[in-house]
Amino acid sequence: MVIKQAELDIVCGVTSKLPDTGMPEVAFAGKSNVGKSSLINGLMNRKSLARTSGQPGKTQTINFYKINGEMYLVDLPGYGYAKVSQAEKEKWGKMIEKYLHTSKNLKAVFLLIDIRHEPSANDRQMYDWILHNGYEPIIIATKLDKLKRSQVQKHLKMVREGLQVKKGTSVIAYSAETKQGREEIWELIDSLTGTEEHAEEV
Repeated sequence: MVIKQAELDIVCGVTSKLPDTGMPEVAFAGKSNVGKSSLINGLMNRKSLARTSGQPGKTQTINFYKINGEMYLVDLPGYGYAKVSQAEKEKWGKMIEKYLHTSKNLKAVFLLIDIRHEPSANDRQMYDWILHNGYEPIIIATKLDKLKRSQVQKHLKMVREGLQVKKGTSVIAYSAETKQGREEIWELIDSLTGTEEHAEEV
């Protein structure tokens, strides 16, 4: 997809009513500091539209980024951050669950996992939870540039096995530094949202 326009269009807090955007949406989930904001910025070709932060747990809202006036990238709150109270975590959990259950436009959920480490209990829980909510998550293994090329396949296997992903699940390695994996992710998004025809016309 050629990005002509990208903007933060809607921000939903815990008490906000979730919007019916009337456009296809793809959502991104992942634990704090996994590189979610960097990925979304990379996909949108923007440096800092999605705010990146050295302080994990910064995204406490569901953020809807409108792309080319025809679809949304949806940034879900990061999970697994220790400094957040249990009550706060539950609120976010309910908010994400409500979104997964009620969005009429959600086409896919991408789950981000740090390629360097074995998936944590939180990651596995999130994967199972997304499945339980009726979506088969597509896995994006972030921080690819932190590995030597010779290690990549071994680590991708570790991610697959650690999450016990369903057969046929896409696992895409991504680097925010080099943008490797960006095209592959967009091809998937285009085919899932039906925006590929428009992309080819540009």
